[in-house]
Amino acid sequence: MAVGRVVRFDGMRGYGFIAPEHGGEDVFLHVNDLLIPESSIQSGLMVEFEIEDGDRGLKASRVRLTEQQARSAQPAAAPSVLSVGDGQEPMCDVLSSAEYTREVTELLLTTVPELTGRQILAVRAQFVLFGKRNGWVED
Repeated sequence: MAVGRVVRFDGMRGYGFIAPEHGGEDVFLHVNDLLIPESSIQSGLMVEFEIEDGDRGLKASRVRLTEQQARSAQPAAAPSVLSVGDGQEPMCDVLSSAEYTREVTELLLTTVPELTGRQILAVRAQFVLFGKRNGWVED
């Protein structure tokens, strides 16, 4: 089994690419070769997989979470929207500052890994203020 990090995945098209940990060219990933739910695939996710020669190059098969990733995987606390009637605004869960900051940090690290710590702190602080103004974050 090879180990690598998902570089990108397009859920609409059902494919993406994995960067092998040992280096070399990215490996094609198709939704039909997943042994885990498609919804769990995101950029930065560490996976184990078999490498095959496909029609157009290297292809991943039998893709699953690494043991370490599986142990640390916890369902993300996505805000749940509650429907209300009479034309009122829908309500959603409010996150604590710590939860929101953690989610923003993970998103920044997986989306733009070349950001510096100083850049992450600056962006994160602005997102927290934005979240507080919109009622998504509470102290």
